[in-house]
Amino acid sequence: MSVLNRQQLISYYERYKTNEVTFNKEIIEITGLLAKQVCLKCMGKLWPCIIYASSLQMAKILVNTKSGVLQSLQEANNVASMRFCFKGAKEGDPITFFVAVRSVGYTPYGASQDTAMFTLQFAQQAPDYLIEVLGRILDANANTHTTSRRKGERVPINNETQRKLGIVSKESSISVQGVPRQCILRDISFYGAKIVIMGIAKFLDERDAVLRIDFEEPRESYFLKGKFLRSEVVEGRKDLVVMSMSFYDDLIPMKYKIRINNYITQVRATNRTDRNPASAQTAQSHIPADPANGEGDVVP
Repeated sequence: MSVLNRQQLISYYERYKTNEVTFNKEIIEITGLLAKQVCLKCMGKLWPCIIYASSLQMAKILVNTKSGVLQSLQEANNVASMRFCFKGAKEGDPITFFVAVRSVGYTPYGASQDTAMFTLQFAQQAPDYLIEVLGRILDANANTHTTSRRKGERVPINNETQRKLGIVSKESSISVQGVPRQCILRDISFYGAKIVIMGIAKFLDERDAVLRIDFEEPRESYFLKGKFLRSEVVEGRKDLVVMSMSFYDDLIPMKYKIRINNYITQVRATNRTDRNPASAQTAQSHIPADPANGEGDVVP
């Protein structure tokens, strides 16, 4: 994960500090959360827990109430710290940090007699790493569920954008009604793509399809399910057609959204700097230094 500058981190924090991210299977994979290493520290003891959700100001965790954690929190006046642990850039080198918290309540979890969901309020600003990890997810979600022009912004696939996006090749594959075909990526967006494919438009219109796009750093393949909506002719080639594909909203992988959002954010930041480099430098000079986080400091 690339390190964001302080201005971007501040922007994430101010815009999304109260927004929650639920740690389902996809989010755990995206963030690299080492779920078994997450715990609550209170009165010098570590209590295993499951992180259910987190914002940049609070977290919800599941804890076994028969473990003695309730008595420990009571003795500590509900003051504790929560340990987060994520996979590092190198295998075997996790990123671990503690955040000072205060327990503000708990409720039974489902029908369980032994498990409760605790709400923990952060007593300090979230560490930069957590702001970046959750901020990228929240920003991608915000920009794919908005009426802003970013939602429909298309990225033409050429040598430069291919390199910046980390796309392995413009040549890809697509399955149309279960039949695999080769295609060429012309452009992509949060919600759709244009591809060049062999065929006749009237036999492809309104057909369901699954587009595969391969990315690097890390090497991943995303399968984007959707439907062909429109077609364009390829001048001089009667055997080829340009098809516009719309992805099904609820099936778009979060990792794909984050990659597109990171690219668009980076391009816009570069354009702003290019237009007014003096102003950008002045703004950067007024960004406050990273506050001391105590136990919240990142430990490689």
